[in-house]
Amino acid sequence: MARVSGVDIPDNKRGAISLTYIFGIGRSSALKILEQAGIDADKKVAEWSEDEANAVRNVISENYKTEGVLKSEVQMSIKRLLDIGCYRGLRHRKGLPVRGQKTKNNARTRKGKRKTMANKKKATK
Repeated sequence: MARVSGVDIPDNKRGAISLTYIFGIGRSSALKILEQAGIDADKKVAEWSEDEANAVRNVISENYKTEGVLKSEVQMSIKRLLDIGCYRGLRHRKGLPVRGQKTKNNARTRKGKRKTMANKKKATK
């Protein structure tokens, strides 16, 4: 396995797909990285030479924030929203969707498992 940005990327996959295992690099970023490094996107990671792997490492370290640095930056952005008490920060604090989604029917990912409420008993005459 090749090691890039502190992550073991799979050898048996194409370079463009393998690079997406790094947090902060998606498909389009992976294709740009391989283009800058001068590597064919369809070439498997196992077929990369040591020079090609080093070229990829250099491109990523110079131009992209990945893994721990990016995660801490995202957390700091969320913390800033919480501290200033804006609407988005309040939604983060309450654990509700932040980007305008409706919550009547869906939003189970953010809200968590359903909490069933006891039913009111009907008054008898």
